[in-house]
Amino acid sequence: MGVATPVPSFDELPRFENTGDHHAWEVWGTGDSLGSVNRLTADRVLGACRTIRQGKVINLDLELTEPFPNLRPPYRHEVSVSRSGRDDHLDGFYLQGSSQIDGLGHVRYREYGYWGGREDDAVDKGEIGISHWAKHGIVGRGVLIDVERFARDAGFASYNAMERLAVRPESIAAIAAAEGVGLTGADFLLLRTGWQREYRRLEVDARQTLLDQLRGGNLHCPGLDGSRETARWLWDQGTVGVLADNLAVEVLPVDRQVGFQHRRLIALMGMVVGELLDLEDLSEDCASDGQYEFFTSLKPLRLPGGVGSPSNAYVIK
Repeated sequence: MGVATPVPSFDELPRFENTGDHHAWEVWGTGDSLGSVNRLTADRVLGACRTIRQGKVINLDLELTEPFPNLRPPYRHEVSVSRSGRDDHLDGFYLQGSSQIDGLGHVRYREYGYWGGREDDAVDKGEIGISHWAKHGIVGRGVLIDVERFARDAGFASYNAMERLAVRPESIAAIAAAEGVGLTGADFLLLRTGWQREYRRLEVDARQTLLDQLRGGNLHCPGLDGSRETARWLWDQGTVGVLADNLAVEVLPVDRQVGFQHRRLIALMGMVVGELLDLEDLSEDCASDGQYEFFTSLKPLRLPGGVGSPSNAYVIK
């Protein structure tokens, strides 16, 4: 399981003088391949198990054909039939085309490299491939931060899941308080913006227009604030990962003056980032029973050197 190591605060972490950003590359030792997944110790997993009260399992994955249209070319599903049965395979299958998690080899931090300061040759050798997470296991306590439902229940008529809104730490804390749930450290935050639900409601041509806007860097949607202050808050809360229902977890378009949160969370903090998860059934269920904490399970493919994977995600309540 994860390493039970004293973890320094964000401000105690080493800092790059020319950018001002802090990194956690030495927290779990030289050569570490897990990042913040190290926080998922046996005690933390046992604590997460105590959130299971009903035995209810909720899927968080879209069908692999969704979202449609997709940023990636479509895969081809081939089925071979023989007298004894069937076999099948996928051609042109992009691992980050549907509900997905980003591995530590997905994003580098400027000239300093990937997680741990690694360069491409080390990444090519699989030193931080997603198979390390797959072998260890990504299971722990999750908390739903239902931004869209909170805005609706609070009467914020101006909230629009198709407009830019940066979700900052004070908003996350306020929503958690309204849901009656605390953040205990080593948590997954499941951030529901409502973007995916609105995307599904659009006609295909309108969806394609949004994807074209994303390619042009001008798609607008709510998401996690991109600032260093938000990265500090997430680290000091003990966050293992942030999983969202939108395209990038963070708010779009990215404000370059504020920062690109992927670089901080993945490359510097070693956190799990999950995109395009289906949080609609979970939202309805949590609103129905009032339980916003649950056991969360992600199972990336054990693909040596993989930089991302289908999330294969469930929560159990």
